[in-house]
Amino acid sequence: MKLVLFDNGLHKRFAPLSLTRPIGDLRIGIMTNTERWKLVEPTAEIFFETEAYLNAKFPTTQNADLFVNGALIPNDEVVAAILALSENEKLVFESYELAYKGTGSELVKYTGKTPLLLENRWDIFQKNEIAIQSDFDLISAGRISQSISNSNTIIGDASLIFVEEGAMVEAAILNTTTGPIYIGKNAEIMEGSIVRGPFAMGEHSALKLGTKVYGATTLGPHCKVGGEVSNVVFQAYSNKGHDGFLGNATIGEWCNIGADTNASNLKNNYGKIAVYSYETKQEEQTDLQFLGLCMGDHSKCGINTMFNTGTVVGVSSSIFGAGFPAKFIPSFSWCDVETNVPFRFDKAIEYANNMMQRRKLALSTAEIDILKHLHSSN
Repeated sequence: MKLVLFDNGLHKRFAPLSLTRPIGDLRIGIMTNTERWKLVEPTAEIFFETEAYLNAKFPTTQNADLFVNGALIPNDEVVAAILALSENEKLVFESYELAYKGTGSELVKYTGKTPLLLENRWDIFQKNEIAIQSDFDLISAGRISQSISNSNTIIGDASLIFVEEGAMVEAAILNTTTGPIYIGKNAEIMEGSIVRGPFAMGEHSALKLGTKVYGATTLGPHCKVGGEVSNVVFQAYSNKGHDGFLGNATIGEWCNIGADTNASNLKNNYGKIAVYSYETKQEEQTDLQFLGLCMGDHSKCGINTMFNTGTVVGVSSSIFGAGFPAKFIPSFSWCDVETNVPFRFDKAIEYANNMMQRRKLALSTAEIDILKHLHSSN
């Protein structure tokens, strides 16, 4: 079966994270939608209906069997309803298109429990609790967790901890009273760490010594995190290896957060937070009281960086120096508090590859072309 995840015209709403990927390839909970559909429908070939400049890495197709909203987080109930569609039927929930076959001219109302849909980029952390629980049930169904060392202190139900093969957890405090804890293959929770669920970490990710994790937090594969984090989603291959605070935040791939960096997630007056929108190209008021940093792929910040409430950083930018930088930092910026100059494209590629080579990886031609498009249109 050829399955297409479509952006539904919302691509810029999820920027900067979606500048380098379709909405259907964003991580929330434990997995991306690409990974979820491969898990529930192993024979499916996954394609994307997204921005044309992304298609070399995320291909599309002209003869799909099924089209699914890329912002829909599938669970067993909604998957069953989607797979039951007949030719030319469209599954809808209220005003939302969930999936369709053929022309989608015949409407079918979804009558199950309210589906999990992403509508704004901050939904990635706001709805992460629900997504972790859903993914935990999906991944752990019919499987047995690896045993966990008795050097750990478990608060709550130990059956809500699932440990994949090769993971190491020693002398940590794991609290499942507020949600499950998933520890991916070959991941590590180092000594002295305190973790409150719901929490998920992908394969080869790590919590550094003495890390404090508040719930609804996700580490994608190959992430290293230390210090204090609360309700943060790291896509993959990103590091926050030292002390400092991140809360209600979304971090892309191949980002590095310098030691003692702190990002505000609450205004001093406890008011609602305004944040930059890639759709309107200006700051827009939200109804959120808690909103932290959003950082696009390949961006980095130096030690002791201070981010204001609701700061947005684009792709492949470098931030350094004392004081608060601007609340919106465009892609390919080289900036401190007082100056912001364009980041040379050749240097941006060089720096990205320098980080990737530590994992024995490098930018592909398709990835360089995506960055080239973003640089030229910045």
